[in-house]
Amino acid sequence: MASSPATARIPRLSTVILPHRRWHQGARDDWQRAEHLGFHAAYTYDHLSWRTFRDSTWFGALPTLTAAAAVTDRIRLGTMVTSPNFRHPVPFAKELLTLDDISGGRLTLGIGAGGIGYDATTLGQPPWSVRERTERFEEFVPLLDQLLHNDGPEGTTATGSYYSAGAAQNIPGCVQRPRLPFAVAGNGPRGLALAAAHGQAWVTTGDPELAESGTAEQSRAALRRQLDRLADACDSRGRDVAELDKILLTGFLPDQPLQSLDAFVEFAGEHAALGFTEVVVHWPIPGSVFENDPDVFEQIALEGLGQLS
Repeated sequence: MASSPATARIPRLSTVILPHRRWHQGARDDWQRAEHLGFHAAYTYDHLSWRTFRDSTWFGALPTLTAAAAVTDRIRLGTMVTSPNFRHPVPFAKELLTLDDISGGRLTLGIGAGGIGYDATTLGQPPWSVRERTERFEEFVPLLDQLLHNDGPEGTTATGSYYSAGAAQNIPGCVQRPRLPFAVAGNGPRGLALAAAHGQAWVTTGDPELAESGTAEQSRAALRRQLDRLADACDSRGRDVAELDKILLTGFLPDQPLQSLDAFVEFAGEHAALGFTEVVVHWPIPGSVFENDPDVFEQIALEGLGQLS
């Protein structure tokens, strides 16, 4: 079943604010500015450290999002993305429940299988194989789903190969009903099946093999194939793929949508035509892989989607 949206709708525009600055030395201002600029959502990476920031300042995702919830009113907040690398569904569900409450129901959980970077070994364990990461992900997501759905006094009891729960209670449940939304990242058959089964949205960064040496046309073709496979996964479960938001996290594509307002408008229009409903751009960080002109970035935030209408 191929995905072929009859009418491309204007995508929402969101941002990722990395937790690399002290809260009172600029980080708070960034989150408040994101709301002022009108972004649909502001996400942050849920890592213990990340790539080129490995030996630099890096703070925790959930405390950062909690602080952001306290100084904003409207913008959605979320992880982009969480993985099982250093989390267990039972305590994590309680933290998400709390953050959903503090934010007034503005939380989205971006979640993926994780990789082989710093997070994968910092607890002292050897790196998991691709197979084990996938198997853990397939246990983690359904159990987390069950924990967040179940707000009764009996709690949640489950026994798995990797994760278990014993009468774990999550009273009073999420502000968002029946639970906060999941945005599931995954391009393989098993990841797409999880998105179809448990996701309210699906996340992709495109084809990693095209990030440095591919063309924009090749990237769009690869994204189209991913969307087709997502539609097939939904079809196999009797679910309409239109029920899922399709989130494109930029920064790992051959395209350079933040070079100028015109470049963004062209990029957003082309990817909306593919079927993406949300485009996520990285907040500019000087001297990093996410360095961009802050004036152009703000112009895109304020005017970019309006030029698609």
